[in-house]
Amino acid sequence: MPDLTQPPDIDEALRKLVEQPSYASQVLTVTARLTERRALTPVTARSLHEDLQTAEATILGTLPESVQHIASTRARTHLPYPYAGTAHEYAARLRTAAGALR
Repeated sequence: MPDLTQPPDIDEALRKLVEQPSYASQVLTVTARLTERRALTPVTARSLHEDLQTAEATILGTLPESVQHIASTRARTHLPYPYAGTAHEYAARLRTAAGALR
């Protein structure tokens, strides 16, 4: 007789959930994609802020306000500093930071 204490489909669902990147990680990944569009231009605080706002609206826009606030704060806390180098270089640093937030 099979073990019926925990159906296998729940195990699979939990595995998929645990493997998903955090909201903060997703925000940094999308920010990296947006920043990279500028390729060889320098990153400024303003351009980074605009990219972050767009990423936050995309990833967090439909979530409860408390979740938005926590994920946004966590993502912004892990921004690589200083904002030196080209947008392409900074995007790579953003992806590294996003990987640390998984």
